Amino acid sequence: MTAQKTDQAEIDRLNDLMSRVARQRDRQAFVALFQHFAPRLKSFLLRAGMEAGAAEETIQDVMVTVWHRAESFDPAQAAVSTWIFAIARNRRIDRLRRDRRPTIDPNDPALVPDEADGSMETMLVEERAAELHRAIRELPPEQADLLRMAYFEDKAHSAIAAERQLPLGTVKSRLRLAVARLRKLMAGSLEGETV
Repeated sequence: MTAQKTDQAEIDRLNDLMSRVARQRDRQAFVALFQHFAPRLKSFLLRAGMEAGAAEETIQDVMVTVWHRAESFDPAQAAVSTWIFAIARNRRIDRLRRDRRPTIDPNDPALVPDEADGSMETMLVEERAAELHRAIRELPPEQADLLRMAYFEDKAHSAIAAERQLPLGTVKSRLRLAVARLRKLMAGSLEGETV
């Protein structure tokens, strides 16, 4: 009974602190929340496998969020600790996702295009594009239509089937035939080039 009263007293104290932060932007209340939760959040984040430096940065981020969004806390829906730990969990997940996706270095030699040797290469690319468009025009209309949707509009086969009200197998079959015919047409035009 005494432990329950103590727990309820702590919950009431944290709710009061959060309420003061939300309504009055009370810095003393925020400091008390920070002192209460920072060590607990650090322990939580370290147990989750986060490094100490990253855990401290995450705690700062969480507490800044608490400061800015305190008015959105609803004590009828969750305890203060539940709300703050949910923010910490989400920040940890965000950080994991960000760390898994390295930032792209625009100066990475693999990403820097080779120096184009001028108009010759551009002209060849334009010629190939023109040949491709000519070859597509020679396809039966139903095949050309599906080919454009699949390769130029990047639609999934199932989306094409739904949009054109065709069975999925028909879409796949027509695309296979279209690609095979395009290969023949393009091969013929390439042979003509080498002669």
